[in-house]
Amino acid sequence: MKKLIAAILATTALTAPAMAEDIKEFRIGILGGENAQDRMNSNECLRSKTADLLGVETKLFAPADYNGVIQGLLGGTIDMAWLGASGYAKTFLSDPEAVEPILVKVNNDGGYGYYSIGFARKDSGITELAGMKGKIFGFGDPNSTSGFLIPSIEIPQAIGASMTSGDYFGEVKFSGGHEQTIVGVYNGDFDGGVTWADGLGNWEDGYSSGALRKAVDAGLVDMNELVQIWQSKPIPEGPVVLRKDLPEDVKLKMTGLMASLKSMDADCFYGVAAGDAKGFMPITHDAYEVIIEARKLKSN
Repeated sequence: MKKLIAAILATTALTAPAMAEDIKEFRIGILGGENAQDRMNSNECLRSKTADLLGVETKLFAPADYNGVIQGLLGGTIDMAWLGASGYAKTFLSDPEAVEPILVKVNNDGGYGYYSIGFARKDSGITELAGMKGKIFGFGDPNSTSGFLIPSIEIPQAIGASMTSGDYFGEVKFSGGHEQTIVGVYNGDFDGGVTWADGLGNWEDGYSSGALRKAVDAGLVDMNELVQIWQSKPIPEGPVVLRKDLPEDVKLKMTGLMASLKSMDADCFYGVAAGDAKGFMPITHDAYEVIIEARKLKSN
């Protein structure tokens, strides 16, 4: 793995930026999960490094929902994004030739899995899904893996009922994104909800990386006021993708930049990766076949 990344870095000539062939600008899409301005701030360092590397104007796009990034990639108005596994599945199923996965975030334990985490306020007395019967449950975004796809499959299996409002939960709502779900539960708008985390480190820190960690870092929640009530099976972390029709030199340079981001600028990596992790490592389409099949089943 290290040899592969070293080869990428050598090929991209990161220390000698030049005008990328055949492109006038480069556009980076950022999925939802926190408010748009925080997303832009967390990725500004990546925008600047990309502009310096490619020698073209680089722009960040933070659409209101996941689908905005997906449609941007499909329509050619976004060149690169870090997608969730379900978002990649939707993109691939819409157009197999639109994007290619290049890298995945690797956690501090060396794995690239994470979890959908169910949680509630501690003072609610809810400690497990059984306590959510008749209560208000919050999903994130319909195109989120951990905020919708996986819990919508695994939770019904656990409770023996559907996610339809009134069947088990009193009401099931979409918040619009991970930050909205976390703040919604914290403020009492939802009795419980789901978000994502790597499951490493301490609960009171929001784990090592993920939406809970970002919320803690932003001062939005005190994890001591929340309690975990459910955890999914491991989910493959989503890929960093590039549009397939980008010039090869652009693909090589951006792959090298992302692969070396932590060693180049640890603070920048922390913001881009939503917390602490080992770095970005190579990944291929094969890692997401299971999620693609799950997405197909949900659409039937």
